[in-house]
Amino acid sequence: MFSSLFSTSPPVDPTAPNFHPVSSKYKDAELFGELTPQDTEMLCTSSGFVTETLVFYVTTPDGMSVMCQVIHSAVGVWYPTIQFTCKIYDPQTKKSIWKSVNVSNFACPIPGRDKRSCKADQFSITHKSSPGSDYPESYVIQAQPSDDVQIFLEVLRPANVPGYKIGNDAQGGYSYFGPDPKNAEGYVIHRFWPQNKSTGHLTVSGQAKPVEGLGMFVHAIQGMRPNLVAASWNFNNFQSSEHGGVSAVQMEFITTEAYGKKGTGSGGVAVNIGSLVVGGKLVCITAETKWPGEALPADAPIKSRVSHLKPLLDAETGYQKPSEFLFEWAGPSIIRDAPGSYKASLQVDVGDVEHPKGLIEKVDVLAEIPYVIKMAVNYVAGTKPYIYQWSNPAKLSITEPNGNVVEANGHAYNEATFIS
Repeated sequence: MFSSLFSTSPPVDPTAPNFHPVSSKYKDAELFGELTPQDTEMLCTSSGFVTETLVFYVTTPDGMSVMCQVIHSAVGVWYPTIQFTCKIYDPQTKKSIWKSVNVSNFACPIPGRDKRSCKADQFSITHKSSPGSDYPESYVIQAQPSDDVQIFLEVLRPANVPGYKIGNDAQGGYSYFGPDPKNAEGYVIHRFWPQNKSTGHLTVSGQAKPVEGLGMFVHAIQGMRPNLVAASWNFNNFQSSEHGGVSAVQMEFITTEAYGKKGTGSGGVAVNIGSLVVGGKLVCITAETKWPGEALPADAPIKSRVSHLKPLLDAETGYQKPSEFLFEWAGPSIIRDAPGSYKASLQVDVGDVEHPKGLIEKVDVLAEIPYVIKMAVNYVAGTKPYIYQWSNPAKLSITEPNGNVVEANGHAYNEATFIS
């Protein structure tokens, strides 16, 4: 195990590719990989350096944002650390509630269930299957991360919105780090439910509030130290109840300089994956790689991109934060009776440094992760990772295969993470 964690053996050719992105692995028609039951089972590994998360997002019609997350972190030979975190943001009051607790008596699986279900003293997440129904699978989340906050949510996946990964084979979803993908130094994988229906309630300081809205779920795994995976991340979760249900999801990470097409020093590779739900159906999967120094064609048949517009220096964090985001999607329809291609774009105004729009929080990452992980990660001196989180009303523009342009009003939850 120690050799896999700390090996310093160089590749035979130091200029050979040492990063293999999932976004370049599959042909256009092979991007959609429907999730199997095993894909969303937790690894719960206790060896190596593996960080695994289950994240549930919900947005209500009035813009309230709820996020619940389980983080399972293995750090070398140390016993895994498991956290439950939640964030509740009310745009009417501009107030957010953030809770993070290291849980006790974690168990996965739980009796009578597979490893899609887990529990601890502070929470339980129970996966249920209902094949042949309008909602063939669901999760029930119950949590009390503190004395003054209680959460109950039922998250239901519609039959016409299957979960997905990039690529429909055993390596689907995986981006590999290191010169040899079969003996990788590390990996990253993401599996999505791009739109779900959520119902339930929150109880905060004795006051109960119903929750009903649309959201998404992602199961993500980083099979190496997080500061080696990426220099930055971008995330978009747009949900709308219009036109029978619309969703536009995008996740991007940019590698450190250590991993790229020509070995160490050729990094800065952007890996972007996304999806579109239109009319209550998953209609398009996108994946695109941007290699350093290579321009992306404006009319590419597959497009999965995010641009930071009007960046400004935030003196508090030391990073150039965007004032606006531009997200773009394009790809072939996966609906048999609607051949052709879908396109979509979303521009989100998040304001400048002095006058932010929809800013939930600037999260100081090192202040939130467990101490043992912080020590093992061993960030470069002076680096202070931050996550910006926003929630704003937004309008998605969609061009359907028949040329019709559809606009959907909804809410966009965005994150921009700066690590180095």
